[in-house]
Amino acid sequence: MSSFAILGGFALSFLLGWPVVLAILIPSVLYVLLGNIPIELIGQRMSYALDSFPLVAVPIFIFVGNLMNQAGITERIFKFADTLVGRVPGGLGQVNVVSSLIFSGMSGAALADVGGLGKIEVKAMAERGFDRGFAGALTGASAVVGPIFPPSIPLIIYGSVTSVSIVQLLLAGIIPAIMCVILLMITVAILAYRNDFPRSERWPTLRQLGADFIPALPALMTPVLLVAGMLLGYFTPTEAAAVTVVYVLLISGLVYRTLTVEHLLSSAYETVKSSSAILIIVAAASIFGWILAIEQIPQMAARWLLTVSTDPLMLLLVVNVLLLIVGMFLDSTTATLLVVPIIAQPLHMAGVDPVHLGIVTIFNLMLGLLTPPMGLALFLLSDITRVSMRQILIKMMPLYVPLVLTLVILTVFPEVSLWLPKMIRN
Repeated sequence: MSSFAILGGFALSFLLGWPVVLAILIPSVLYVLLGNIPIELIGQRMSYALDSFPLVAVPIFIFVGNLMNQAGITERIFKFADTLVGRVPGGLGQVNVVSSLIFSGMSGAALADVGGLGKIEVKAMAERGFDRGFAGALTGASAVVGPIFPPSIPLIIYGSVTSVSIVQLLLAGIIPAIMCVILLMITVAILAYRNDFPRSERWPTLRQLGADFIPALPALMTPVLLVAGMLLGYFTPTEAAAVTVVYVLLISGLVYRTLTVEHLLSSAYETVKSSSAILIIVAAASIFGWILAIEQIPQMAARWLLTVSTDPLMLLLVVNVLLLIVGMFLDSTTATLLVVPIIAQPLHMAGVDPVHLGIVTIFNLMLGLLTPPMGLALFLLSDITRVSMRQILIKMMPLYVPLVLTLVILTVFPEVSLWLPKMIRN
């Protein structure tokens, strides 16, 4: 069974509406059976893919995000952000963006941001007079920051696939995430002036800032603890995930005193559901990737890409177009597992830094969460806002500008993402 048959089988299964796992797994199993390959290898490859220390961090960070939602920590973050920037042009729109940056440092996932903060943000913005469609669109746009700011589940998966230092990847995402937030805030301010968005009536006093900052401080220290620990070499990303869980348990149980047994059980249940979906895709994709390696697809892709150009920037631009198309149809995890093993080798050969490629890849795929026809964030936002996906897309149009501009800057200027990682390389 040829490589083209495998790829064709996947494409056909996907177009027929099969679940992604089945679209990956069935052609792979057929390849093994028809190629007289011992079927035991399927189980071996799947178990080998999951026997990964870095991947342990994925369910742990998902648990952290769920726990913070259950314990009401996200509400404290939102309240502090409202006090801090609620008076800035755009009002709660700016609060939405800042809250996403803060919360992303604890959840590590865009959809967790949408699900955790989305309901709070949309409700608050609607009550202040914002259009629900715009509230949903802004929530989705700001959630893109989550997967490139530590902790980042997609970057952990990328690192496990490519054997690139996960610590360097996580550090590489800090400056791009902050840059994206600044561009989004500027865009919201411009839209606020044009549309006369509501905002807080007065600037907060120092007493008000202190009153909301002190309750939020333990939660705000979570990403600081995580980043500082990894930067100083005290723990690996997986160990950082475990430390973060302990820290969140302590602050929610002893400081905020909102943690209950019910919260723990509910968080654990949601974590099992989300983690299972991700890890099943990882296991299925490992077989698919193994078959592609046997058929030398990465080598063929390398030869083709290097015939297009040997210039790193030109190759990155070609890959960006490819990833944007892939991201429209596949979720970020699946796309990372299927596409990255093919594109990584030729780009590394051309001189593209693997850490730089990781940031560009993940941010690009995150845009896929906001693009039809498979934009998962759009479906979730439509459900939260009770607004049609078409209305959300209309309101999303000006917000694509800062997101695409961020991607262009990341692509053209590698130092934006490589400055911090180079500090620990030297």
